[in-house]
Amino acid sequence: MLSRIASLVLLAVVVPSAAFQTFLPKISLPFAQPPKQSNAAVEIENQLLTLIESGDKRLDNSAEIASLVAQLESTPSIPRPAIAPEIYGRWRLLQTTNADTASPIQRKAVDTTKFAIFQDIVVAEDDENKLLVKQIVKFSEQNELCVDALASTPAYPVAELTEREGSGKILGLNILGVSLVGEEAAEDVDRPDCRIKFVFDEGNFNFGGFKIPYPVPFRSPLFRDAVKGWIDVTYLSDRLRISRGNKGTTFILKKEY
Repeated sequence: MLSRIASLVLLAVVVPSAAFQTFLPKISLPFAQPPKQSNAAVEIENQLLTLIESGDKRLDNSAEIASLVAQLESTPSIPRPAIAPEIYGRWRLLQTTNADTASPIQRKAVDTTKFAIFQDIVVAEDDENKLLVKQIVKFSEQNELCVDALASTPAYPVAELTEREGSGKILGLNILGVSLVGEEAAEDVDRPDCRIKFVFDEGNFNFGGFKIPYPVPFRSPLFRDAVKGWIDVTYLSDRLRISRGNKGTTFILKKEY
């Protein structure tokens, strides 16, 4: 048990934040009515969910899953997803690819299917102009790890979140994961407002109300560039989200609320 928790300590992915109930997400730009989801998209989603639920691995490079993901990504979905109202809330991680550029510890942690993993995209409780991406690992109903990242989108811009400069390799080795940088990290011009930039900021273990700080100096200038990242939302519906991260990993998440 302790070894599994130790592996989860470096995972880059509580109960719902009261902020989500207190503050409505800021929608600074006008939105047209999202396109009605096609029957074909619903059917592909159903196939994907059934396939994932029938398996026993959260970390998988299944060709069949990849094919369904590609079909959904080529299907019209909610536009400008990074700032669409549907992006906010809690998402459960269902499946992720086993990318060589992800850190070895992260791959092991995600593959530990015993623990539920969630991602909350919410407004900060203490600042209605601050957007957070909260990575949550639930060890049990009362025990969890929560790592907060400051997020930046056109609706919630953060001046600090400039482009990442380093790939993250240490002495040429993949220890903490390897990020795309430069031209490889350029945003897809055909998918406007699909990127959520973030920088990990703080974290805590919460054991029944007793908090232990997450032992990583996220705010240290020595590490600040290394803890920057981004996710591109390549498909979004009311119940399903597909995202691709800065380390080349594809994530499939299901909306909880």
